[in-house]
Amino acid sequence: MKITLLALAAMAILSTASATTYNVGEPAGEWGFGINYGSWASSKQFIPGDSIVFKYSPQAHDVLEVSKADYDSCSAASPMTTLKTGNDVVALPATGTRYFICGFAGHCTAGMKVAIDVLSASSPSTPSSPAPASGPSASNSPPPPSPSAATSVRVTAGLGLVVLLAGLLA
Repeated sequence: MKITLLALAAMAILSTASATTYNVGEPAGEWGFGINYGSWASSKQFIPGDSIVFKYSPQAHDVLEVSKADYDSCSAASPMTTLKTGNDVVALPATGTRYFICGFAGHCTAGMKVAIDVLSASSPSTPSSPAPASGPSASNSPPPPSPSAATSVRVTAGLGLVVLLAGLLA
């Protein structure tokens, strides 16, 4: 009975310990100009259960989730979702690529667009090469911390809780 409880508790703890919330464009953490979102996204490892947060002034920007074709062409004509609060949380429940742009005229072509690749939790933690900088949003800022830091926190927190629970049930 204790082993069954331990196994169930470990699965529950590991699944909740693995969720991470990312502020789009961190460390600046704001949806706006001057951030290379291709580099930012490629430096992260998004997995199902994670969330991304778009923080911005609703008078100056919005967030549209669009198809790949609309992302590539910066078309705001037929968004799948429109977000306008200035503090928009987007859950990433499944694997696949999600595409987001700013719908204000000229903002997407100026670099306010991001593709989020959600990988399975078992995918390698090495991010793909950063997208080349383009347009006015290109930034010469230093690269963000390695995505393995978030992965290490996930694993360490989950395993620590499992060990603690095993000690309590023994």
